[in-house]
Amino acid sequence: MALITTGSKFLRALEQEGALAVYAPLEGGYEGRYLRRLRSKGYSALTYSARGLGDPAQFLMDIHGVRPPHLGKQTIGNEAAVGRVEYVLPLVGYPLQNLPANAKGLVLWLLEGHVLSPQELSYFVTLPQAEPRLKVVIEMGGDRGFSWQPLAAVAEAA
Repeated sequence: MALITTGSKFLRALEQEGALAVYAPLEGGYEGRYLRRLRSKGYSALTYSARGLGDPAQFLMDIHGVRPPHLGKQTIGNEAAVGRVEYVLPLVGYPLQNLPANAKGLVLWLLEGHVLSPQELSYFVTLPQAEPRLKVVIEMGGDRGFSWQPLAAVAEAA
């Protein structure tokens, strides 16, 4: 891999496909370089881990309920014994609605994508088709150099 890269091939592939599977060297650093290049081209970026994501459709695009840890305490009264439900904003839907006027779109960069099921991968393939301003990059594992391929090809093989 070249020492200085513009990231234009990566950006072109991301805009064409909408969702990419990325393989980066395990020593790190490459993700930040490509994220910086995406931001310089007018994209906003969100980085999350795929672990603990739950139902991607609910967590990313809809208001959803979560139960905070009870820390050994039980609720008394009308609420369930497992605790109260707190409603949180969607992780991607809310930032998409509030994108700056000059932004090209939003890039969702997911770490540790190898834990995702084939159904979840196929959801991430269809997500940019449903919302054209959203692009998805999922880190699927390690490689000697920074490489990528369409997420649809990875979802088919899984």
